[in-house]
Amino acid sequence: MNKSEIIDRYFQEHRAKVLDIAAFLDRVDRSEGSTPDFRIEAMQTCIQELLTDEVGRTERILLLLSDPSVKPIESAGTKGASGAVPPAE
Repeated sequence: MNKSEIIDRYFQEHRAKVLDIAAFLDRVDRSEGSTPDFRIEAMQTCIQELLTDEVGRTERILLLLSDPSVKPIESAGTKGASGAVPPAE
C-alpha cells in the first residue's frame, strides 16, 4: 500500500483512538486530587515521542513503557501490571 492508501484505510480508526486518549486525559484533569501519577507522566512522554518524525516510534514507546530490569523481584506489590514503569523507591 502507498501512503495515501494507508491513510484512507486507517485514518478513521486512529482518529477515534486519539479522541479516546484526549477524553481520558480530560477526565483525569477534571478529577479531584493533584498527586502526580507516573502512568500519566509516562503517557505524556509517549505523546511527545509520537510527535517526532523519526521511524521507530513504536519501539521507542514500548521501551519507555517497559520495565528494563532483568532481575526478578521477590514479590509484587500489586496483583497486575501497571502499564508503565513506576519510579524507583
